[in-house]
Amino acid sequence: MNNIFKALPIVFAAAAANAQAELVQWSDTSVTGLVGSDYLVDSDKQVTGTFEYVAGLSFGDIFVFYDATKYDSDNQDYIGFYGEISPRISFDKAFGWDVGNDVLTDMSLAFTYENGRGDVESFLAGVGFDWNVPGFTYLQTNVYNRQGINNDSDGYQITPVWRMDFPVGSSNIVFDGFADWVFKSSNDNFESNLHINPQVKYDLGMLLNGEQGANKFFVGVEIDYWKNKYGIKSSPAFDTNQTAVSALIKYHF
Repeated sequence: MNNIFKALPIVFAAAAANAQAELVQWSDTSVTGLVGSDYLVDSDKQVTGTFEYVAGLSFGDIFVFYDATKYDSDNQDYIGFYGEISPRISFDKAFGWDVGNDVLTDMSLAFTYENGRGDVESFLAGVGFDWNVPGFTYLQTNVYNRQGINNDSDGYQITPVWRMDFPVGSSNIVFDGFADWVFKSSNDNFESNLHINPQVKYDLGMLLNGEQGANKFFVGVEIDYWKNKYGIKSSPAFDTNQTAVSALIKYHF
């Protein structure tokens, strides 16, 4: 594990040097507010603020998010922090390997670093796939080997990420999100689990300001489905199969 961390700066530096272009080609920053209930394991009601940053780079792309969640623990206010940093090195951009076709548009070396408050630190490494599928604005699938740094989540993970746009009148409805399927854990204390986190959002900014306001201000709902949440096996005595719904507002800078 330590050798992988030490090698990463060299890999990214080599990829950036080979890309021969401006480092950041495009970027988007957003903040989201969520208020929801029916959460399990943690408290039933939660309020979350999320910061997100995504960018296309000369050698690939990167996605970063951090959550700050307020919930009640033993009748005391408690703030939980969790985030992920997910860079990818494109075979096409970084190395000039044209591995794509009409359906598979690119492949990447994919990495994720999970961190936050508590025993949640993990490192994931694998391969990412970018797809051209009718109806999807974008569709990616990342396949990882995951190593828990201060937890027992060693195993494998498949993470699809998607967005679909549906024009409605003078605006747009967006259906996007991700899913994490963690399986084949090497530790008996960590159960395979499935986390699906879609959002359905109405582009209110586009309704109010036309094309100039498109993809700026959204309102909608988020569904948080998690089977065996946190890798804890669900049982009649302790239900960890969660389906929670939150109202959301999201603003893009």
